Amino acid sequence: VQLQASGGGLVQTGGSLGLSCAVSGSTFRFTLFGWYRQAPGNQRELVASISKGVITTHYADSVRGRFTISRDNAKNTVYLQMNSLKPEDSAVYYCNAVPPLERSWGQGTQVTVSS
Repeated sequence: VQLQASGGGLVQTGGSLGLSCAVSGSTFRFTLFGWYRQAPGNQRELVASISKGVITTHYADSVRGRFTISRDNAKNTVYLQMNSLKPEDSAVYYCNAVPPLERSWGQGTQVTVSS
C-alpha cells in the first residue's frame, strides 16, 4: 500500500487547512484509516480515525471539535479538514491504516501554524 499525503502549508493561528491522502491498493475500502502527526521531539500520535464504512470517527482530545476526518471509498482518498488551527498543531501529518502499516509511512505533509 502506498500513501501520499498532501495539502499542508503555512497558516496563521485560527486559520484552516485541508489535507488529502491518496491510497493505492484495493483493500482501502475494507480498512480503518487515520491521520497521524509528529512534531519535532515528540512521538507520532493518532489524531483522527474513520471506520471503513464511514460510520464511526474518533478524535484525539486535542483536536476534537476543530478537525474533521472523512473518506471517499470510490476515490481511495482520506481527508482531514483542520479549522481553528493553533501553533501546537504544527507537525508533519501522515495518513495510514489503524493500526499503521509500518512499511507504508510516506513523507507526510508539513503543517506550520504561526502565532
